[in-house]
Amino acid sequence: MAAARDHSYERRKNAGKGSARRTGHHVLVAQPHTRDEGPVAIAEAVAAQMSTAEHALGRPGRPVNRRSPFFVGMTATAGVAAMAGVVEMIITVRDVLVLIGLALFLAIGLEPAVSAMSRRKIPRWAAVTIALVTGLAVVGGFLAAAVPPLARQASQFLTQAPAMLPRVFGHNSVLGQLDDRFHLQPRLQQMLSGDGSGLVNGLLGAGQVVFSALSGTLIVIVLTVYFLADLPRIRANLYRLVPHSRRPRAILLGDEIFAKVGGYVLGNLLISLIAGVLTFVAVLLVGLPYPLLLSIFVALLDLVPVIGSTIAGGVVCLVALSVSLPACAAVTGFFVAYRLVEDYLLVPRIIGRVLKVPALITVVAVLVGGALLGIVGALVAIPVAAALLLLAREVLFPRLDQA
Repeated sequence: MAAARDHSYERRKNAGKGSARRTGHHVLVAQPHTRDEGPVAIAEAVAAQMSTAEHALGRPGRPVNRRSPFFVGMTATAGVAAMAGVVEMIITVRDVLVLIGLALFLAIGLEPAVSAMSRRKIPRWAAVTIALVTGLAVVGGFLAAAVPPLARQASQFLTQAPAMLPRVFGHNSVLGQLDDRFHLQPRLQQMLSGDGSGLVNGLLGAGQVVFSALSGTLIVIVLTVYFLADLPRIRANLYRLVPHSRRPRAILLGDEIFAKVGGYVLGNLLISLIAGVLTFVAVLLVGLPYPLLLSIFVALLDLVPVIGSTIAGGVVCLVALSVSLPACAAVTGFFVAYRLVEDYLLVPRIIGRVLKVPALITVVAVLVGGALLGIVGALVAIPVAAALLLLAREVLFPRLDQA
């Protein structure tokens, strides 16, 4: 034992003088090294002999007996603890994960445009810059043109809303009968023209909501830029997680899913733009107030599949009801006709060819996604359902047929 300690000590002295070979006791750990390390000195001497130029940290030892009851129990316990920790972490950071997922969703949606420019010999960084600058220019120009009249119309709406309620809740209307039973009008008037404390609390709450929305939007934009710029490397690293024997098949399936998501995002934005423009024209023709406010409201809600345009149409019909019954009938007819055009013409031609999701699964996916993640869940529900259907059709069903 003394000889082993002397040998180990001499090796440490040589290492401290510049020896390149690794020794049992590292020169940068637990110095000064002494001979009074007891049984550890023997292990250090053996470690010094194990460290070679080929295996600086020694050869791997014998594998642990995985059938040992102790090993099985520790593995099960560690697995349960790790799963509980992962679930707790997901619950804690779920809001951040939603923003990250939304940014990745948008990046995949913009990828077809960036890839199209890259195929034309444009560097990827330039294609990403062009796509982002174009998007920001469109949004900035739209806001510059829309915000002043939108703010004016919103202010007029809030000012005239208390006077509109008696006309909407007339005793001869359905809403009037509901008001007589549930006393809805006094509550709405109190919300719209409440006392000073209620107004202050409302403004503070609105300011908090606006700040949260702006910060979330900024985070999503920044993450979208990073995801879009680095998407090829992200894609390659994701595929490297798949075993080599299954990697070609995973590439075919994964790229098809990416293409479906990209087509859905671009198609959904196009349909929403069409809905906003047609609503603006219809509101102007009918003579309703706040045409820009109502058209933007319809365009935003139309991003939510299946139920978005229906909810927006109901709100616009209520506004039309405050003007006149013929105006309400005209607006109702317009939204019924537009809903038919969107469901049977626009969606099948723009989105249906890409996703090919049955109507029943679409409705169920939107309802489940909205219940889980709200508006974001409803937005991403259909492409997620399309991806699951693709995996089931290409992977699950063939294996079940052969089982």
